[in-house]
Amino acid sequence: MKLKASKSRRLDQELVDILDVSRSKIENHIKEGHVKINGKIVKKSYLLQVNDEIEIDEFEIEDTDIVPENIPLDIVYEDDDVIVINKPNGMVVHPAIGHYHNTLVNALLYHFNSLSNIDKIRPGIVHRIDAYTTGLLMVAKNDLAHKKLAQELHDKKTKRKYVALVWGVITNDTGTIKAPIGRDKKDRKKMAVLADGKEAITHFKVLERYSKATKIELTLETGRTHQIRVHMDYINHPVVNDPVYGKRKIIDETGQCLHAKTLGFNQPTTGEYLEFTSELPECFINIENIIQDL
Repeated sequence: MKLKASKSRRLDQELVDILDVSRSKIENHIKEGHVKINGKIVKKSYLLQVNDEIEIDEFEIEDTDIVPENIPLDIVYEDDDVIVINKPNGMVVHPAIGHYHNTLVNALLYHFNSLSNIDKIRPGIVHRIDAYTTGLLMVAKNDLAHKKLAQELHDKKTKRKYVALVWGVITNDTGTIKAPIGRDKKDRKKMAVLADGKEAITHFKVLERYSKATKIELTLETGRTHQIRVHMDYINHPVVNDPVYGKRKIIDETGQCLHAKTLGFNQPTTGEYLEFTSELPECFINIENIIQDL
């Protein structure tokens, strides 16, 4: 993780304010050489100067760092094996550097006594969607259910449909984007279409055309990080309001107009096929209304 110092102050004080990490953990991280300023290891008392480059190695998260938090959840479905959550805009799915609190995992630990424990840092989490992508995702309540749901995902049997607003008018009614995705070699926070990336396949169908944008439905065959956002940018139709991909006008601070609308899978114990849908959130509808008037 790289940051630019915005003011002159002690390094340890700046990192405590920026990162959702305790002072003692920050101090140990600096002491162990995991923080560099302009490429050099320094002490915690180092006095930052404006525009100093701060490079921070990722923290090792321990399960004891993750605490239950009373955060409301929109629970679409629950049985003994699985929970379906309609995730709101802005909620990070699991703890990571800078996001130890207010995540979906913090909320799940508060509301549910039983979650799969295959990954102690991400209890229950079978798959993820971006913080500013809204909609449905499944959560496993036990390890057996987790393994079965994860296998379905791997075998491309899980049904996942998204709705997005993208810039530009797509003339074809349907299409398929098959382009491998990997970590951007220039910006490690981003993904990109790369020859040596992993297979990624996205299908789309036009739902409605506006003068400067198109509303589409997307079906995923694979689940690469930022797949829809990268693929739509790749064909020059980036997702509307995306702050990372596309370099187009940002309408507001609610993030990309991308909603996980449909989720279908087989119930892990009974094998019964279950399918759920969710309505477009207010943040999406607000931007769509603006787009219609452009």
